[in-house]
Amino acid sequence: MAIGTAHELGETMHASSPTPSTNSGVSLRIAMIAGEYPPLQGGLGDYTRELSRALVTLGHEVHVITKVTPHLPAHEIQAGVQVHRLVARWGWRTADQLKAFIAKYQPDILNLQFQTAAYQMHGAMYLLPRFLRHTCPIVVTFHDLLVPYLFPKAGGLRRRAVIELARTASCVIVTNEEDHASLAQSAVMAHAASSELKTVVSVIPIGSNIMPQLPAFYTAAAWRQAQGYARSRYLIGYFGFLNASKGGAVLMRALAQLRAQGEDADLLLIGGLTGESDQTNITYANEVLALAAQLGIRGHVMQTGFVTDRQVSEALSACDCIALPYVDGASFRRGTLMAALAHGKAIITTTPRIILPELLDGQNVLLVAPSNEAELAAGMQRLLRDTDLRTKLEAGSTVLSHQFGWGSIATKTAQMFVALKR
Repeated sequence: MAIGTAHELGETMHASSPTPSTNSGVSLRIAMIAGEYPPLQGGLGDYTRELSRALVTLGHEVHVITKVTPHLPAHEIQAGVQVHRLVARWGWRTADQLKAFIAKYQPDILNLQFQTAAYQMHGAMYLLPRFLRHTCPIVVTFHDLLVPYLFPKAGGLRRRAVIELARTASCVIVTNEEDHASLAQSAVMAHAASSELKTVVSVIPIGSNIMPQLPAFYTAAAWRQAQGYARSRYLIGYFGFLNASKGGAVLMRALAQLRAQGEDADLLLIGGLTGESDQTNITYANEVLALAAQLGIRGHVMQTGFVTDRQVSEALSACDCIALPYVDGASFRRGTLMAALAHGKAIITTTPRIILPELLDGQNVLLVAPSNEAELAAGMQRLLRDTDLRTKLEAGSTVLSHQFGWGSIATKTAQMFVALKR
């Protein structure tokens, strides 16, 4: 399908509508394509794992096609999910490998979990629906809308690659309202392959890839003492990779200001800092840690390193508050935000780019302006000093987290898949 003009595309757009209901007795064979999958680090892989397991619980057969990983079997079954490590490198040969898989297993639906960094920004991945047409319905789940590199001076072709992927898919899932609005503004919503499917682009949120997993008799104070994190009065947590969109440099400057104002607080960086897919994370993470040293606070910035889900849960639970200063504003596509909500934490984060009615400043989160270290420092100080506010936000985040359960997410996803199959 050729790329049309914005006007031509706009004539084919449908507004997002409720996902159609489905017969609960229908069982699907679903193939997921994931650029990364645990034990490889990355939010896309974690999302795919949790969604796949929830779909299995609903009675569906799920296969995950992912990259070859040294020392791991080419095929194994994890919690009912069949994991196929088939792809040595994402690229032009990937379509042929997928065609062979489809011919062998005959899936009802192929679901491409898409984030450009997870596929090494290779342009071939944007053409998969074209290469695989006439095989089975192909659903693309966009984890973000970042453009690929492609080649030097690609310019507008990078954005057109994203448009092409969205247009040629049988259906599109986005995980947040911001991405839905971006697709709508670009007029890239194509007609669905099935006339019975009323939703061209569906907004289905992500859930937390880290659920509370605390051992018996756990206490935050005892855990801090045992881990060596009890040197200061307050412990501020940050969860996730350090990359430019997550405000790591802003957080370091805010911590320096907070300590300069006399607050006895440390920062705990929870989990791995760089991940497996985006190599730019390594450079940025090093820059952020170097900045902490320049500001004289490196001794107050601690790191758990890459740890198990249970250890992440213990660390999140031990913090007085969680700081997530996203440069582009808070969003429900952020798994780190979902994890903090699932743990009922007092969260300070940044004002969303578009209004998210569920986020209530002072009720379930504390919102500050993006890229404003003074405002972030003042907000953290307020949160640490005001025990009643922390308690209120903890209760509010717990209530909000109930909207993002994996059972509900899997049900909505399966409804879309069933509608496409009809």
